[in-house]
Amino acid sequence: MKSPFPGMDPYLERYWSEVHHRLIAYAGDSLQERLPAGLRARIEQRVFLETNEDKIREIIPDVSVVEHPRQRGAPAGAAEGVAVAEPTLIHLGVEEVKEGYLEIVDVLSGNRVITVIEFLSPTNKVPGEGQKKYLAKQSEVIAAEASLVEIDLTRTGRRVFSVPSGLIPGSLRTTYQICIRRGWKHWIGELYRAPIRERLPVIPIPLRQTDADVPLDLQALVDLCYEHGRYDDTDYRAEPDPPLDPPDAAWADAHLRAQGRR
Repeated sequence: MKSPFPGMDPYLERYWSEVHHRLIAYAGDSLQERLPAGLRARIEQRVFLETNEDKIREIIPDVSVVEHPRQRGAPAGAAEGVAVAEPTLIHLGVEEVKEGYLEIVDVLSGNRVITVIEFLSPTNKVPGEGQKKYLAKQSEVIAAEASLVEIDLTRTGRRVFSVPSGLIPGSLRTTYQICIRRGWKHWIGELYRAPIRERLPVIPIPLRQTDADVPLDLQALVDLCYEHGRYDDTDYRAEPDPPLDPPDAAWADAHLRAQGRR
């Protein structure tokens, strides 16, 4: 069964961790077969530790901690004849978070990054180390004159596009949104509307300046996520989390009732 929504299904946001991984993989597969010679789509990832207090700190995956076995009867740091206190262990609820993104690289020029494609997550849109790291990556991509494609299909947090929000016209501030910055034309931002009531757009993915754009059908990706993730058992009688704005909530209620899902 397909999603009852014509565009992005807001109920998929509760499964975002899984949906995010699927979107990246399906986008990579879709682009790979259309890329010109020498270009490849590669999946990369960022890694964080997130605690119950929503404090996120960066882990550098290339650094490892190695535990060396102690010698029997010689606790580390213990003086002769002095008992070492035993700690009380408190579990902090630390969870490893892995955020993926896509890079299109030129394998003929030493894997130079041509385009970075980001499906924004709530961790990019709320204050914390995750957002800081994302914004640093954003600046790095633009400074390197690579193209940046930012696809926002979540409603949690504040939008952090490379185009300042104050420059975005009200008519483009839809429920979901896409922003593209071309590496050779970084002073211009391309904004694409993605209202909840409409099909998600087919967007152009910029490559090298001499290449034609490659189309990426966002709706087809979301439809694959819904089908392969088997989200047809979603309870549409409940409200989505986070809740929709009042006008969209009224529309969604009428739409779901017409679809027989409420």
